[in-house]
Amino acid sequence: MRDEVILTCAVTGNLTTLEQHPKLPVTPEEIADAALAAAEEGASIAHLHVRDPATGKPSMELEYYRDVVERIRAKNKDLIINLTTGPGGRFVVGEEDPKIAGPGTTLTTPAIRTAHITALRPDIATLDLNTMNSGAQVVINTPKNARLMAKAIREAGAVPEIELFDSGDCGLMRDMLADGSLGTPVLCSFVLGVKYGFPPSPETVLYARSLIPDDAEFTVIGTGRSSFPMVAQSVLAGGHARVGLEDAVMIERGVLAPSNAAMVAKARRIVEHLGPKIASPARARAIIGLS
Repeated sequence: MRDEVILTCAVTGNLTTLEQHPKLPVTPEEIADAALAAAEEGASIAHLHVRDPATGKPSMELEYYRDVVERIRAKNKDLIINLTTGPGGRFVVGEEDPKIAGPGTTLTTPAIRTAHITALRPDIATLDLNTMNSGAQVVINTPKNARLMAKAIREAGAVPEIELFDSGDCGLMRDMLADGSLGTPVLCSFVLGVKYGFPPSPETVLYARSLIPDDAEFTVIGTGRSSFPMVAQSVLAGGHARVGLEDAVMIERGVLAPSNAAMVAKARRIVEHLGPKIASPARARAIIGLS
């Protein structure tokens, strides 16, 4: 285990709905306030998506991202900002012609998916390497597009956090490291519990860890009911931890989480009971290699 563990809070995501959790942060003010409250409980990194304030649906609107980031920075200049580039990769097969996108498709260009990164220059930006089934739809991240997005992220001065949903993604990451599309520091996350991807188990954590460079920093992300068990598994395997309403809505069996901050507080207790300390934002920057 590590001596210090970095806690990330994934505040809202793009799949959790208001029907699943009526207090899901939706407006820029709510998202920023949730990130700030999570920081008070020990989160050093806020992983951020944005929503359309009127509908609560996922959005890629630059001005929503700008509003969230400015609200956080006005009150907390130390919290590490981690912006998603995940939206824009979903394809819904057309009913009559599978080559034609059906309703709900968001698939778009790498430039559009990284426009907010270029404009806002966050500390970290996530980079999904998965092409996989996702419910009745598919997510598409081709090697070429992954390289283009990695280039945009690095040119913005951000560190890519490489999201790994299955073993093949780890192979793509190693190829991108070998050809210079990705560099150091290597920061990655194993996403466990997404159907048809990595299953959430101790064996998966150890297997996934064996597929990445020895000096890589990693976090195990558990979805749904595996969220808190994977906090423990990640720490035991030498990794960091992430929780939040993006990943799960329950804080214990049958009990909705009161807030993102409450989830961070529970994760912190798990980490500290296992032995490591919670890294401050300054220490997290040093561990990750951020300026």
